[in-house]
Amino acid sequence: MTWEEIIIDIRKKPEYTQLVNDAYFGEDLIDCVERYRTSDEFIEILQALRSINNKSNLRILDLGAGNGISSVAFALCGYEVIALEPDLSKTVGAGAIEFLQKHYQLPNLEIITCFAEDMPYPENSFDLVFARQSMHHAYNLESFVNKSSNVLKKGGVFFTIRDHVVNNREQKEAFLNQHPLHKFYGGENAYSLEEYKNAITHAGLKIISSIGPYDNSINYYPETFESMKNKFQSKFLFSLNLPNIIFKFILVLRRLLTNNYNQSPGRLFSFIAIKK
Repeated sequence: MTWEEIIIDIRKKPEYTQLVNDAYFGEDLIDCVERYRTSDEFIEILQALRSINNKSNLRILDLGAGNGISSVAFALCGYEVIALEPDLSKTVGAGAIEFLQKHYQLPNLEIITCFAEDMPYPENSFDLVFARQSMHHAYNLESFVNKSSNVLKKGGVFFTIRDHVVNNREQKEAFLNQHPLHKFYGGENAYSLEEYKNAITHAGLKIISSIGPYDNSINYYPETFESMKNKFQSKFLFSLNLPNIIFKFILVLRRLLTNNYNQSPGRLFSFIAIKK
């Protein structure tokens, strides 16, 4: 089955309803964009980006753009965006992005259909290379990151989101076996934390932030601050309304105590790096 065929198929199955919603795989592409651009994840991404480079005219390359939710979200912020997506489909690929581009009337969004390793852009082309859930799919991690680094301007940002981490071959096998969609198309992948970091630094990039599974909402989405607070209260405090500031302190404690101990196969990490 192709990736498009898989998504069309699971949309019809009740057991995948939550996954389709959480992963923005729904048929209503406009709803997917609107939910994503207002999500805790994207808000956190914008805050992190603006703390590094607050210019309003950034030129962004979105690698593995999928159905275009992040490309469109960035374009709606006023940035110039190139959406790179090898899949041509109207469901999860360039066709979907084209539909959204026309719907939102975005002259600052361009679509190119190729793999990251084959991108045609020269050096010093972009202020930001962004990759949401795509770096771990690279067949050649070093090539993926090197290409990304080459097209960045000096001082440009390499920002990768929600990549799967494993410790070894056994963990990778366990992750692939438990992944809900890998059995259909065999396209999932994961690398060790050391492999990601080495690929990034060897490409001439300086890592300024390695975001672990519990560091912020970029990695714990589809959970939100409110949903985690509600679950915590229902489990431990029943009807007591816990003040937000206390729950934030609890989240900080959990992060400090558990990030180093979370060794689950496929756990999520994100990286922010600067081109030297």
